[in-house]
Amino acid sequence: MTFDDLGLAQPILRAVREEGYEVPTPIQQQAIPAVLAGGDLLAGAQTGTGKTAGFTLPLLQRLSSSPAAKDARGRTAIRALILTPTRELAAQVEESVRTYGKHLPQISSMVMFGGVGMGPQIDKLRRGVDILVATPGRLLDHHQQGTLDLSRVEFFVLDEADRMLDMGFIHDIKKVLAIVPAKKQSLLFSATFSDEIKTLADRLLNKPQVIEVARRNTTAETIAQKVIPVGRERKKDLLAHLIQSQDWHQVLVFTRMKHGANRLTEYLNKVGITAMAIHGNKSQGARTKALAEFKSGELAVLVATDIAARGIDIDQLPHVINFELPNVPEDYVHRIGRTGRAGAQGEALSLVCVDEEGFLADIEKLIKRSIPREVVKGFEPDPSERPEPILLGRRTLNGSANRGGARPGGSGRKDGGPRPGTSPQGGRPARPQSAGPSGSHAGGRPAASGSAGPKGPQTQAPKAGAAPKPQRPGGPPSGSGGQSNGAQGRSANAGQRPAQGQSSGRGQGTSQGRGQGQRSSTAALTRPGSGSRSN
Repeated sequence: MTFDDLGLAQPILRAVREEGYEVPTPIQQQAIPAVLAGGDLLAGAQTGTGKTAGFTLPLLQRLSSSPAAKDARGRTAIRALILTPTRELAAQVEESVRTYGKHLPQISSMVMFGGVGMGPQIDKLRRGVDILVATPGRLLDHHQQGTLDLSRVEFFVLDEADRMLDMGFIHDIKKVLAIVPAKKQSLLFSATFSDEIKTLADRLLNKPQVIEVARRNTTAETIAQKVIPVGRERKKDLLAHLIQSQDWHQVLVFTRMKHGANRLTEYLNKVGITAMAIHGNKSQGARTKALAEFKSGELAVLVATDIAARGIDIDQLPHVINFELPNVPEDYVHRIGRTGRAGAQGEALSLVCVDEEGFLADIEKLIKRSIPREVVKGFEPDPSERPEPILLGRRTLNGSANRGGARPGGSGRKDGGPRPGTSPQGGRPARPQSAGPSGSHAGGRPAASGSAGPKGPQTQAPKAGAAPKPQRPGGPPSGSGGQSNGAQGRSANAGQRPAQGQSSGRGQGTSQGRGQGQRSSTAALTRPGSGSRSN
């Protein structure tokens, strides 16, 4: 099957070909005809399957085949609303809309998220837009201020629905559903079909077609996985040895914590390996620079925390290395899913010390396979080394193989984030952050090309569990809501950095509580205007 067989219009097919795609991925083969048919859809797809194009292509087709809707003032009205959990994912999705709609000049799009001024976004809305990609918080801000009209929405997409629920957005989703028209075509995309997702689908969808192209918590066969046992004090040396001896480029390295990412980056640069870190404490300028240099090949290594890596979408990324295993097994699946995408080959290595053997056992249980071990000569682990507790923020975890009790990570989240779906003291659920470009026309900068079906950004999200006094992400991007030529990735990683005294993120009952009305000199996010949301 080719894209020509899916019934897409020639301007869309032209854009797809210009991106180098000829054969649709399995999710695209099933989702595109289903959306074109006009019914609701419940779609399950893992990271790297091309699901974003699975809904953007048919949406562009349906919108371009009918006249634009007008609001009461005669302006172009929003006909398609795409809701995502994070700013950077919203940016990636909107970039896909522009890429595949670049030969449809009558279709306009914009992205809307918090952390930047509302003024430019309002100006863009006043000019009229067909497709709006947004995060829940800023969308509700505009609705509450009367600057957003969703009464003409014909298509509603809930992307990364499982991440939405993990990150505590269920109440905001319900509010959005109460705003948009009851009569519309609704699409729900999720990596998993949990009971919570099924409950949400029952509320949102009307007799949906259900498609699922990958089993839950499976890893792609195109990814060669390997575990390298090593002593805890030799990990940095081993990582540098692997990169230098193999002359690797474009290596995505994962750590559990932000400070660990900083220390590892400093070490790699010291030994002559170009590296930068991305996490919630990094400025938008630093993040944009790191991602651009990594994608272009100027930067050999990008060191990331789990949440900060959300939205990184690089065609044919060759290597993913777990410098530290995640304490939440599902995060392993999402980490290594950054490579081996859309049929391309990839390699995922995990440097595992004795402290993490329990984490490894949990991962292998989840993916239902044993990961091959390979000891690197000169870096053999010391057999006398004994497991030590792992510090994770304010928590201490036991990741050894002989630990007792619950699965590691079952009681907390990475980077000090809040338990999903709960309201921290004094406020509403703490909100994730992401970033991206501001609103733009559908004919914007094209995305990177690849060999198989077009694909959208993938993300992974924090897992359940509580941690004391969760912190908020770093400062906002410097851009605003006007036009943009490309995605600016933005960290969703929990953490904080000094800001300019603006009101801090919601959800913290003491120094960061929305309901407490307090201000913080270490506000995690500089939000313009009083009372604006942060996601």
